[in-house]
Amino acid sequence: MPEYKQFLLADTAEGLTEAEILNVRVQPGDEVTVNQIVVEVETAKAAVELPIPWAGVITEVLAEPGATVEVGAPLLTVDVDPAGSSASPAQAVNGSSAPAPAAAEEEMKPLVGYGSKTTEARRRPRRAAPSAAPPAATPAAPPAAAPAPAPAAARGGYVPLAKPPVRKLAKDLGVDLSTLTGSADGGIITREDVERAARPAAPAAPAAPAAPAPVAGSRERRVPVKGVRKATAQAMVSSAFTAPHVTEFLTIDVTPMMELRERLKKHPDFAGVKLTPLAFAAKAVCMAVKRTPDVNATWDEAAGEIVYKDYVHLGIAAATPRGLVVPKIRDADAMSLPELARALDELTTTAREGKTPPAEMVNGTITITNVGVFGVDTGTPIINPGEAAILAFGAIKDAPWVVDGQLAVRKVLQLSLSFDHRLVDGQQGSQFLADVGALLADPAMAITY
Repeated sequence: MPEYKQFLLADTAEGLTEAEILNVRVQPGDEVTVNQIVVEVETAKAAVELPIPWAGVITEVLAEPGATVEVGAPLLTVDVDPAGSSASPAQAVNGSSAPAPAAAEEEMKPLVGYGSKTTEARRRPRRAAPSAAPPAATPAAPPAAAPAPAPAAARGGYVPLAKPPVRKLAKDLGVDLSTLTGSADGGIITREDVERAARPAAPAAPAAPAAPAPVAGSRERRVPVKGVRKATAQAMVSSAFTAPHVTEFLTIDVTPMMELRERLKKHPDFAGVKLTPLAFAAKAVCMAVKRTPDVNATWDEAAGEIVYKDYVHLGIAAATPRGLVVPKIRDADAMSLPELARALDELTTTAREGKTPPAEMVNGTITITNVGVFGVDTGTPIINPGEAAILAFGAIKDAPWVVDGQLAVRKVLQLSLSFDHRLVDGQQGSQFLADVGALLADPAMAITY
């Protein structure tokens, strides 16, 4: 007898409650192996690839790209014993051969952090599904347990060919993909096909009663707030209205640091290393934290305690196509300058590709945001929730500077530090910022720390 299991959306170790389906890599009839990547989802922190814990044959795909589903919702049905009888998945789940509810729930835990929520999902039909009625011997399922009907365009087995971003665009613009003919090879629907269909199309249904529907030819666009943007907005509002922010500024001459950087590029220890000014800033922050541990602490409101961290999990704010993310360099204070430079290069590359694991974006202790990469001098950054301080690293520019009583053109940098005044007093914040500035202005000061 076949054994059917449902692959559920599980908590990917970050406490999420929902995720958007980016891509489903399998179709009904496909054979899968243990740990094969079958679904890609976007959570509030990262794009995540989900492996399946069983081998078998996909019998149903229950989630479409672009859909938002809750933790515990079924994504796929898998026959893990394809050599068994021809009983349908519905029989195995709803019929007399179904396991007891508790046993079924235990069998369907695909990942650590499984959630028990259930969400009704719109099912995608099998490619060659016959339209005949169910066998007479199959007991009828209760009305409440019947699967949601498939979309009208898909009942005949037709599934429009389009990539996930194109599906998402069509969803945002209110375009029905089943009405389009793809212009790309193989009949694949492109972004241009969707945009062309949207121009003369009737207004799409509004996302909310109070929001007007987009009008063809309008010079405005409406994009749902979700994923990274939604998480960032919630975190920044929470931080701005919870932690009393103070921001201080410091302008320094970093000509000695830039000269040292040029010398180190030729050193054997830095062969193949992308040594950026940000690597010097990361090292300076880790060293300065040891003299002012208050900036590397957490305010525990519930316990009424300040938690001091004897390690530095350094957050680096990175702009990506998905929005702002802050991956962490674990135990950055234990790294040498070459190790920090390599870690920064790997971190930023992975973040821009959207491949940072969710576990790498939590539990930071202090953050650097490099606004200088955009040519900006400085700013007033908002502290990441759970941290006490964030340093903004500005652009390094040629500027007039007084050296030994004489005016000279030097490499000048502006720093700004925002800190939580519940944890950090003005004296402590000023001391930390001055220490970071001193290490960047004169790297030789490091031997005195």
